[in-house]
Amino acid sequence: MITFFLVGLAVHVVFFLSIFDIYFTSPLVHGMTPQTTPLAPPSSRLVLFVADGLRADSLFTLLPDGSSRTPYLRSVIEETGTWGVSHTRVPTESRPGHVALIAGFYEDVSAVAKGWKENPVEFDSVFNESRNTWCWGSPDILPMFAKGRHVQPDKITHRNFKEYLDNIVLVDRGVAELVDVIEDFFGRDGRTTYVFTSDHGMTNWGSHGAGHPSETLTPLVVWGSGVSKAQRVTEPQLFEGDDFLQDWKLEHIRRVDVNQGVLPLLYLNSSDKFKAESMYTNAIQVLEQFKVKMQGLVYYHTYDRFFLGCSVVLGFVGWTSYVILIILRTHASLNRRPNLTKQVRTIESVITVFLLLQRSPITYYIYCLLPVPVWYSVLKDSFVLVVSFFHRAMLTVGLAVLSLWPLLTGLFSKAKFRSLSWFVACLCLAFFPLMPVVGREANLHLKQLPTCLPQQMLLVAVCSFVPLLTHSSLLQKRGLPLLNQIISWSTLASSILVPLLSSTRIFYRLFSIFLSLTSTYLLLSTGSEALFPPVLSWLMFAWINIEQEALLTQGVPGRQELSTIDFSANIDITKIRQLKLDDIRRSYFFVFFIITAFFGTGNIASINSFDPASVYCFLTVFNPFIMGGLMMWKVLIPFIIVMCTFESIQVSTQLSSRSLFLVVLVISDAMALHFFFMVQDYGSWLDIGTSISHYVIVMSMTIFLMLLSVVTHLLTSKRLILWNRHKMHFP
Repeated sequence: MITFFLVGLAVHVVFFLSIFDIYFTSPLVHGMTPQTTPLAPPSSRLVLFVADGLRADSLFTLLPDGSSRTPYLRSVIEETGTWGVSHTRVPTESRPGHVALIAGFYEDVSAVAKGWKENPVEFDSVFNESRNTWCWGSPDILPMFAKGRHVQPDKITHRNFKEYLDNIVLVDRGVAELVDVIEDFFGRDGRTTYVFTSDHGMTNWGSHGAGHPSETLTPLVVWGSGVSKAQRVTEPQLFEGDDFLQDWKLEHIRRVDVNQGVLPLLYLNSSDKFKAESMYTNAIQVLEQFKVKMQGLVYYHTYDRFFLGCSVVLGFVGWTSYVILIILRTHASLNRRPNLTKQVRTIESVITVFLLLQRSPITYYIYCLLPVPVWYSVLKDSFVLVVSFFHRAMLTVGLAVLSLWPLLTGLFSKAKFRSLSWFVACLCLAFFPLMPVVGREANLHLKQLPTCLPQQMLLVAVCSFVPLLTHSSLLQKRGLPLLNQIISWSTLASSILVPLLSSTRIFYRLFSIFLSLTSTYLLLSTGSEALFPPVLSWLMFAWINIEQEALLTQGVPGRQELSTIDFSANIDITKIRQLKLDDIRRSYFFVFFIITAFFGTGNIASINSFDPASVYCFLTVFNPFIMGGLMMWKVLIPFIIVMCTFESIQVSTQLSSRSLFLVVLVISDAMALHFFFMVQDYGSWLDIGTSISHYVIVMSMTIFLMLLSVVTHLLTSKRLILWNRHKMHFP
């Protein structure tokens, strides 16, 4: 079993890593001949202002009294410069937005593996091609572009204002002051160009990363040397899909929108010859990329995708077939084992020679050769869930159907109370997929939950109030209280250790596990999802109880009462029964509850949109890896609750954990193969992240089942003794 565990873990890790070679490779092209315009530039220096997270309507919209909150930039728009809307591309994050601004290409999607902190490969930018570059800005942005370039960053502290619109007034004032300083320093020589824009927008609830117009439409104001001045127009300006000109009272000023890849000639105040030379240089530079690839960039960039995809599919199908055969071999007689060693060696040799001739990377050998031994293992022996990932409401339908299971199987007449508890718990849990996605509207007053075990009552109570106090402090601009931060991190660290101090009797240990995990979940919650673990735990207890009634109905001999079951007791191998059809139903229930645990509250969408509100009890300084780790742990908490419940059912139903595990493995691998084809490397961070998350989640249902099955066994059956208790005798 240990060998199977290690082999299965290695196979699934390879399947998971394959998407980064197939979908997330760098699109950047190197080795082109640089192209320059032979004419003198229209200015000597460029000053780039980037307002982090400033959406277009926030800058251009007038106040109710008709005045502007940005009087300086408004005067530039109406008198001295050219303005428009910059149509950014998802993912609308800080780094992708700045890369598009300074380098002229969309973010290298393989940078997702580095949390958008740095690029996997070097690239040229305005910074790199300039004689000198000075930068001032947020300390979490500047280091991204200073590495390997002659950039001299000067960090300033970035302040967050929930008062978003009021901050724009300060930005406008700062731009005006900085322009005066620069003009005075250079003697007002008229050779400076100014560009004011934004890296991305922001939603009304304070997040960004997706493709909503409030996130993709950013302001663009350009003035100074070589820039056309404001042009008065009398005819209506038509822009498909928006009526911004009327809303912003700018229909009399020419608007020039910018899309990446198109040279904005209307912004240039230069001769026709200079414009023509610039267009020609731009076209030649694009042609250089095609010369390097010799044909279409996209075609060659995705050239190996089909080949590698087929190899991974063969591996998936072969592995799933191998697991099915192990199940059959465990419960049936399969002795036919043909000798295919020569054929296998021949196939491996052909594949190796082919890859050598192609000069393929080392990872290609793994993807292509892995299916061969897997299929050899198969041949030597013999020859609704997906929809719920995209429509959370399907989980509601599924839970409603599951609630009727005791009625349909006749269990209700024999165990009315347990069946009723199952019915009500299923319906209560069914409400969560219908609630809004986490991170939209916080309702911290729903966090006060009752406790069940006296020894952990204080911890849960404290964790109920810490988020309230934290968010109240942040609203009052007092920052994250140190005591709250200490409590949060201490609770997180002790959430696994505390259950090990409790009794190993099934209900005592499960209560302790559920309450410890609920305490951490409370600290990571922003609203109604805080109620999810208690309701899920309720349903899990109902599931354990009703499975006992199912065993009684089936007449399984030697059924043990739940109150007497101890996780730490040695299981009698002679009592382990054979796999039955009802066990496949148990495995299906387990997979369904795992999916419900992931998608029931919309936490995955919260992770993909990088909403930081859930981790404010732990830290408020932006750190994508720590924040992502905390939010991933929040996602895993319901997962662990279901895992511990499944461990309890394995013990109470006297079924080999290996048999149930293999059935679950087949179900999850079939789903993983489906989502392998749905991974995408385009669109918003939400789109990309969701496609990756779906694949990661299903792969996690195999990888984490392998890893967490061991962890769950330790969490339920082991006990820590912090001090020795001496037995006392009384007369």
